[in-house]
Amino acid sequence: MKRGLVSRLPLALRFALRDLSGDLRGFGVFIACIVIGVAAISGVGAVSRSLAEGLAREGRTILGGDVSVATTMRRLAPQEREFFERYGRVCEIALMRAMARAVDGEATLVEIKAVDSVYPGAGAVELAPARPLAEALRQGDGAFGLVADSTLIARLDLKIGDKVKIGAAAFTLTAELASEPDKLAGGFGFGARVLMSQDALRATGLVQPGAVARWLTRISLGGAGAVASDAEVERFVTALTAAFPDAGWDLRKRDAVSPQFSRNQERFTQLLTLVALTALVAGGAGVANAVAGFVAKKRDAFAIMKALGAPASRVFVMALVEVLLVAGLAVVGGLALGATFPYLADFALSASVPLPFSPSVDARSLGVGAAYGLLVALIFALPPLGRAYGTPVARLLRDEAEEKAPPRGFLLASFAAATALIVLVMVSAGDKKLAATYIVATAAAFALLRGVAALVVRAARRISHVPDARLRHAIGNIRRPKSLAATLIVSIGVTQTLLVALALIEGSIHAELFQAQKSRTPSFYFVDVAKEQVDEFTPFLASFAADSRVEHVPMMRGRIVAVKGVRAENLKPPEEIAWALEGDRGVTFSAAPPKGSDIVAGGWWGTERSGPPLVSLEARVAEGLGVEIGDEMVVNVLGRDVAARVANLRRVDWRSYGINFMMVFSPDAFADAPYSEIFTVAFADRDDPVRDKRLVREVAARFPQVAALRVKDALEAVEKIADQLTFAARAAAGLAIVTAALALGSAVAASQRGRQRDAIVLKTLGATRGWLTSAFALEFALLGIVAGIFSVVAGAGAAGFILVALMKMEFVFLPWPVALTTLGALVFAVVLGLAGSWRALGEKPGPALRRQ
Repeated sequence: MKRGLVSRLPLALRFALRDLSGDLRGFGVFIACIVIGVAAISGVGAVSRSLAEGLAREGRTILGGDVSVATTMRRLAPQEREFFERYGRVCEIALMRAMARAVDGEATLVEIKAVDSVYPGAGAVELAPARPLAEALRQGDGAFGLVADSTLIARLDLKIGDKVKIGAAAFTLTAELASEPDKLAGGFGFGARVLMSQDALRATGLVQPGAVARWLTRISLGGAGAVASDAEVERFVTALTAAFPDAGWDLRKRDAVSPQFSRNQERFTQLLTLVALTALVAGGAGVANAVAGFVAKKRDAFAIMKALGAPASRVFVMALVEVLLVAGLAVVGGLALGATFPYLADFALSASVPLPFSPSVDARSLGVGAAYGLLVALIFALPPLGRAYGTPVARLLRDEAEEKAPPRGFLLASFAAATALIVLVMVSAGDKKLAATYIVATAAAFALLRGVAALVVRAARRISHVPDARLRHAIGNIRRPKSLAATLIVSIGVTQTLLVALALIEGSIHAELFQAQKSRTPSFYFVDVAKEQVDEFTPFLASFAADSRVEHVPMMRGRIVAVKGVRAENLKPPEEIAWALEGDRGVTFSAAPPKGSDIVAGGWWGTERSGPPLVSLEARVAEGLGVEIGDEMVVNVLGRDVAARVANLRRVDWRSYGINFMMVFSPDAFADAPYSEIFTVAFADRDDPVRDKRLVREVAARFPQVAALRVKDALEAVEKIADQLTFAARAAAGLAIVTAALALGSAVAASQRGRQRDAIVLKTLGATRGWLTSAFALEFALLGIVAGIFSVVAGAGAAGFILVALMKMEFVFLPWPVALTTLGALVFAVVLGLAGSWRALGEKPGPALRRQ
């Protein structure tokens, strides 16, 4: 039955199945390279999709309801709140920063979340020890209940039942915050999270006119226990927008909890996918070597077929079907491995990262991974298969036949597969600019590396007189037919370029953060300093060091609601500028241009100027929004729409970490508005922990409504995030190292026969194993040095472009990381080359000569 079924299959498929049923060992490197690349690409995509599905599935819990609106420095007006209450259950939360003080006077920054009796609108808060949240926040014995996360407990060395003071109110720590369902919607914070009741927040005295408090109003549509449909959510949003078109709030729905988080997730996923694709392409040499070995192994069989009358096209189809079957097997293995990534990630991250994860098999990611794998297999398999097609019978039968270039049609087919791969990368990419940059850079790197390899071989052929015999032998191996020059330089060069670029990007980020810590950037920020306390607070800060530099400006929060008559939600700015329209931003007013910025267009208003409001806008934001001098913007501040003409554009040096704002208004714009001031103090001696500790304690004691943020703590938090991101990139780059090792190993194995013959002849003439080892090591070292020089230049160029053009950061060339990476790649090339040549080095002349 089975034999009859097989007999009805096409001849090429029957031949391939019969041949592959015997032995797959020759395709080991081929399979490994494809499996690793496909698994990485499909796995990264599946993990990202699982996170996106988790965000969508848990969007209502993360948001705390179906719809949320955020207002800054004002609560909802009675008519606005009444509208919400007509449609469902309403939950209100206040977010602020303040200082928490222990009994012994120690103080630290906290992120306050003041909740009402409805909180959480969805999900559940977990406390340790377990108890109802309302009970934990209840007032008793002259103090309000307080729930805090482990960070605050550790910083102030607290235990359950200890007293803490925030503002003018006393609190008792009643429980540790173990889990917060809406933590992701709250954004990134520098302080420890504390939960308190809104009655407690009022008792603190922190909510004053001008204080920066963010109010979140959430609604859960429908009755108790019911979950509204997407259509119901859309109808409510439409009605809400129609009823309050000029409210100026930041509105979020349960299916778009954090656009910034989602955009960053998509961009980082694409970056990891491109790095994984680099690994797959870097292993392409392994695919080509495996197919070339397969063709060499089947040379006699192909020659016999041709001699018996089989056309070259049929021989090619048989070989191609066999290669495609192996590629298909490798792709299936890679997809099976990649499909496990979401479940492994869920297991690894569930305990440490508070992200909603919904592990599942993603068909789209698997399809993209399979297509990448098959296309890469075709790109690198077609040229060696073409050599078999175009080689005559007599040449196939001749041992060690001279290599012949594949027919042009096969090269064109390989080029077509490469074009299809490029199209697939562009179609599946979310960030087209990043994808296009990657494609151009990768193509240029491969072309240049092939050119470098050709120049090395040509230079080796022109070197005739070398005194040292071992060096002469190494140069001879480089210029010989089937030289390892192209494979080693391309494999090592691509991988090392990637590693050098990652090392320089990571090093530049850390160097900038380190420079910010050591330079004359502010040592502290102080937020919510009341206008009436400015004259007292300024000398207080200056008293901590004679050489301190104190600066302060008014600060409010505002949200862009319209630009040139177009509502903000209808604008489509570039992704790197979209943040300017998401939520509220800090705004100020000033009679003079702020420090740390240069006016690049327009002019500043005079100190005595009065009239309609004017605004100064950051130049890059203006360019992204298409704003020019004289255009009108509408910004909602304190619930009031302020229409202002753009008077000038400023280029801001954000790396100074000084006080600066995207929008600076003319003083008359907010003459009577309530506001607070933001202060910075810069100390010449930045490393004085005793002074810093005393400053925090005295600020908390004398100015309880002022929140202090040490810049060093903020930079360390940013550095921690950068380390986590670069760790993921390094892990993906590690795949490129593995595939490069496989490709290089296969190339060394393919040259094994020639190396064995040379070793036998040289040993017969008196060469020792040590002499041969040093000669081979010189060969691999020379090629590794060439690849290293190219990689340093290319990697530095790529890192500079990413840092300056994309990340808007300063590029810093760091010699030690580059030197260590280059040395590691050189050692890697030599060790791997010698390991692959070990059999040739250990061959004894006698037995080998008898086999000839």
